[in-house]
Parts: sequence; structure tokens; C-alpha cells
Amino acid sequence: MAGAAAIGASALQGCGGGSSSGGGTPSGGAGGGDSKAGGTLAYYISQPAFIDPFDLQESEGTQVSSNLFDSLVDYDFVTGELVPAAAESWEISEDATVFTFKLREGAKFHNGDPVTAKDFKFGWERIVNPNTAPDPSAISYHLGMVKGFDELLSGGAKELSGVVALDDLTLEVTLTQAYADFIFVCMHPALCPVPTGGAAADYKTYSRAPIGNGPFKIKGEWVDDQYIQVERFDDYYGEKPLLDAVDFKIYQSPENAFNDFQAGNLDFTQIPPGQISAAVAEYGESADGWTVQPGKQCLLGEESSTYYLVINNNDPVLKDKGIRTAISYAINRQAICDTVFDGTRAPADGIIPPGIAGFHEGAWDTAVYDVEKAKAALSAAGFEGGEGIPTIKLSFNTGGGHEDIMQLIQADLAAIGIKAELNALEWAAYLDALQAGQIQIGRLGWIADYPIADNFAYALFYSESGDNNSKYNNPAVDAKILEARQITDTDARVKAYQDIDKLIAADVPVVPVMFYKHSRVGSQRLNDFFFGPNMIADLPKAWLTK
Repeated sequence: MAGAAAIGASALQGCGGGSSSGGGTPSGGAGGGDSKAGGTLAYYISQPAFIDPFDLQESEGTQVSSNLFDSLVDYDFVTGELVPAAAESWEISEDATVFTFKLREGAKFHNGDPVTAKDFKFGWERIVNPNTAPDPSAISYHLGMVKGFDELLSGGAKELSGVVALDDLTLEVTLTQAYADFIFVCMHPALCPVPTGGAAADYKTYSRAPIGNGPFKIKGEWVDDQYIQVERFDDYYGEKPLLDAVDFKIYQSPENAFNDFQAGNLDFTQIPPGQISAAVAEYGESADGWTVQPGKQCLLGEESSTYYLVINNNDPVLKDKGIRTAISYAINRQAICDTVFDGTRAPADGIIPPGIAGFHEGAWDTAVYDVEKAKAALSAAGFEGGEGIPTIKLSFNTGGGHEDIMQLIQADLAAIGIKAELNALEWAAYLDALQAGQIQIGRLGWIADYPIADNFAYALFYSESGDNNSKYNNPAVDAKILEARQITDTDARVKAYQDIDKLIAADVPVVPVMFYKHSRVGSQRLNDFFFGPNMIADLPKAWLTK
């Protein structure tokens, strides 16, 4: 999942973990007379690209949609275990090709319709079907291993033949080949049910005000560049939110949001670059790094995510591996972490971050700062001192504080003779340009959609992946990824992905820059607010001091 502002990852610890689902209503929950219940939380986001599960591909929209919808399973980042969500239980065949889910009885959509297995089938097919929206979904590849995917995607079929509603509460999914990690895929926030009763028939209307099955329901509709408001869904099957509502306020920049936070108009926001130390001194630091409590309000916990430079491998200049290698060596990652983030982030020495099985230190030997090696790589490629390389565009999205980072990278490239100019675009337009291959060098933060190495290897580097924005194409890597997916032994599968990572690293298709840590802060009145490394808050458990 691509991230916009302070990009996240795959979550970790906190009060109650990373799961917002669960059975039953807790004692003292909403409606139970508890003094914790009530109030509206004001929450900063930048302008999302989508909040419809159809194309839920980036962090800002996911923060909203993950509270409107529940997928089949969730992940508890405290225990490191998959937990029930919309499915109360599941079974996996011995050869890891058939996954059978038993749905919760009595679950409802926000319009009162019952949630059935057919709604999951419809929701998944809606993502793959090329006729759902004017443009195809960029995230359909998550279902690429499901039987019937190719046929539906090409328009040759009308359904995913591998997804079958055996009855109202039983969903069976058959894959084209063994994929032991598919159960983790089912936690993706886009792989949720969509009501088949006509609510999603008009894509344009539904995409502005999606009807989900999650703990909150949308109030009104998304107003571009202003707000998205959600309110407690009282018929939710799981733990009822303590909050009455959440007002996702959309800002053009984290600086503006932080100013509003300081003025008392926001309860949760990003800390702008260069202000982290001062914020910690004023608001206190969270005890675990992920949970806001009064007086311990700044979140600096690790995220399973990586900030990296996307390099267009089809670009006439940048298709030269020698130039890409020189760029990677030229970047002073530690200076970026220290200068922009007060030393709260760590230089990335690979694309797979800590916390993901398969991470190992020093994975990419070119992801180090070495000016002499950078110059030597340029010389070996026939561009001594950068001579012959035209000015390159360094592109980035506005509203996330990325300009300071890109200015430092611009200076690092100038030090080895590569001239670069900055190119800032609004987030949605930036994503469109990346996916269309119209950017030479850009920046992205990749948040793990699910905590497995495949979500980095396949998503970012498989030739046909919609998130392969570098346009990297190595048939040997493609084949190895498909082979690794079929390995049912966990240790052997992890080793296979480490070997794949080495193959990718040798081609330098992208440039890892840093591993993320949170840079967020909550207000004094915010309690038990857990914000996981996947940049998804456990909003049902949060409450406001009255």
C-alpha cells in the first residue's frame, strides 16, 4: 500500500492491539452508561485518492475505509497472530489451495442488509471486473492467484469462478496454485464485502459514500479537500466504538494541520519535519510508541514500511543500471534521518523493513552512502562526472513534507555531477503519473498490506503488479516469486524470499532511503488511541476526556 504523508506499515502494539473487530459488546461500551463514551474525534489526513475498496491503494483513504469495512480476518500486532474479523473461523486445505471461511451470523451492512458470502464474492469480483469503473483497479493483483482471475480481468468471464458462496455464511476460495500466505492476503482492507442489493450499482455515487460492514458508517459523503465524516454504527456485530463520530479533516500540508492541532482544533495529526524533538518536549512521548495517552502523546514507534525512490526503469537515461547504482550510493540517508526527522528514523539498507519475516541487515549492498563508489559507478557507465546525463526530474507529492527530503537528495546528486530539478504534484495526480510511467524518479512509502515478504517482492517488483511503479521486469524474478508462493514450509518460504530479494537488489530497480517510524501526536483529551505501524488507528477503543 502506497503512503502519502507519514507513511505507515503493518502494525504492532498498543491498548487492545491492531484489530478493531471482535465478538460481543464489552461491558461499559457505547450505550452502556460508560463515562468514556461519546464525542467527536478530529483526525488529520491529506486528500485521499480513494475510499472505495475498489481501488484502496494508499494510506490516506485506507485510514477512512478500514473503519467503514471489515475484511475476513485481521491481524493482532501485539500477539503477531491472525484473528477473526468478518469471518469467525476458517479452514485451509493441506495443499494450501482451498480456503473456507465461516462468516459471523447476524452481521449487517450500514443500510441494514445482512452480510452474506455472496457479498464477499461480489466485492472481490468488483475489484477485478474491468467494467466496474471508468479505469481499472490498481490493486486487483491481490486476487491474482484466485481461480478465474485472468478470465474476469480480460472480460472473458463474468465471475471469479474460484470464489463460491456455499451458503449464506460459508465462503470457499480456490486458488490456481498453492499459496500458503493467502490467508494474510485476506486481511487486506479492500477485500471486504460490498452489498449486492444495488447499493454499489452506481460506482460514482458509491465511491463517494461507501456502504460498509465496519464499526463506523459514513455521514453524508466525502467533500474533496475538506472532510470525510463517519459516525458509530450501532448495529455493528463486534465491539461498539466509544466515540460518537470521527471527523477526518483534510489538509493541504502537515504544517497547516499541526498549527490547527496546537490551536486545539485537531485531536490527532502528523508532526512536521524538523519539529519532532520540540513536540516530544511539549506533549510527552508514548510509552510504547503506538498508543496515545494524556501526557504521553507523541508516537515514534517503528513501522513496517520503507521510504524509497521509484526509478523508471524504462526511462532512456535511467534504464542504465550504472546510473541507478550511482544514485543509490550518492544518497546520504543518515543525514536525511537526522536533519528532517531529528534522528527518529533509520537509514534503509534494503526494501524489506524490520518486523517483516525475511528482513536481514545489509540486504542491498548499494543502499549505503559512498560518494567515491557513486562516482566510480558513473564513470564505469560512461558518464564521468555526470557528463552526458540530462537534467533529471525528482518528483514528489505535495502535502506530506517531502520537499525537504527531495532537496537533500537533489544536493546529493549534484555532488556527483547529476543535475536534478524538483517537481511537486498533488497526491492523486502524482499516483496517476507514477502508474502511467510518466515520472523519472519519484518517492513512495510502501506500507505492508500484510506482514509477509511477498507483499514487497510481488507488489513492487513482479512485472505485472499494478504497484510496480518502477516498471521493473525480470522474468527470473517473476518465476522465483511464483515458486516461493507455493512453498508451504514457513522457514523455507522465508529463505526463498530472501534469495529473491538478493536478485532484485542486484538490479537496483529502486533506491531504499529510510525505514519509517511514526511522527504523530494526539491531543491531551485523547485516551487509549492505538495507531499501528500500518497507519490504521484502532478507533473503536479510543475515547475522549470530557
